[in-house]
Amino acid sequence: MGKIKTSALPERRVQDGQVWDSVKKTAFVLGTGLLIFAAFRNTVTWHLQHFWGASGDFWQAQWGKLHNYFGGNEFVLYFLGAAIIPSLSFWMYNTILMMIDLTGKPNFLTQYKIQLGKNDPVDPGKLKHAVKVVLFNQFFLSFPMVILMYPLLKWKGNPCGTELPTFHWVLLELSVFAMVEEILFFYSHRLVHHPSLYKQIHKQHHEWTAPVGVVSLYAHPVEHVLSNMLPSMAGPMLMGSHVTTIMLWFSLALFVTTISHCGYHLPFLPSPEFHDFHHLKFNQCFGVLGILDRLHGTDLIFKQTKAYDRHILLLSLTPLTQSIPDPPKKTE
Repeated sequence: MGKIKTSALPERRVQDGQVWDSVKKTAFVLGTGLLIFAAFRNTVTWHLQHFWGASGDFWQAQWGKLHNYFGGNEFVLYFLGAAIIPSLSFWMYNTILMMIDLTGKPNFLTQYKIQLGKNDPVDPGKLKHAVKVVLFNQFFLSFPMVILMYPLLKWKGNPCGTELPTFHWVLLELSVFAMVEEILFFYSHRLVHHPSLYKQIHKQHHEWTAPVGVVSLYAHPVEHVLSNMLPSMAGPMLMGSHVTTIMLWFSLALFVTTISHCGYHLPFLPSPEFHDFHHLKFNQCFGVLGILDRLHGTDLIFKQTKAYDRHILLLSLTPLTQSIPDPPKKTE
């Protein structure tokens, strides 16, 4: 019998220790979050519920008018809320980002670039090709998938019911959606990074090592279905959600993925450093929230960089590349 390599045992113990440590820390974070939510339920959420309730009659009335306007045609209401409005919102802010990337104006925004000197300005031909791919994905993949989602939602409940969901239920659903998306996106993303799939499928998305906003949906059709659509759709299908919640979730998901790819770390917006680093290095930061990356150790290199230090919500107008500058380059 061959001897066991004793040098591998300490390494395995370290890896097991890291995984267990990640599990404990994740449980601590989630547990603490639940306790904080419970503690503040009668204060913060009470005020939010009152705000929701104060405007609830208004939105309920508007929803009733929409029902009457479309003659009770629930499929039209569903398609408008689950497909058209999220897509229009996506193109609204991406058009602004594309104008900035193409012209480099207003000039003060360039100081917020994450990868300085990249896409400054962006190649118009390359951007035009990306826009064509994104439009193809939306019209020929996203819209049909949203249509196919409708019968399942009808089977589970009433997605276009006349009564809007309550504030607390929407909050719960959004939390479930985020966790489901994190799990499905992380593992599907890792899958398309497998050598047997990367070259044929995921390499297309990684043509942009310094991404721009519209690149969030620039992907091979297989990847678009597997990693872009299914992780976002699974939560609403699981919960049998109302179309207004689906509209809010899809619009939010498209906004977040656009910010993650935009290439700018702008004040008062979510940090895009995590996913931008993935485009730069390819083998780090596969998830959305980063929970599973911590669990699987796919953020270890990221944690050793200035990008990790900058992965925060910017609450001032001073760019993080100035407040947390890169170390000086070594001179020979």
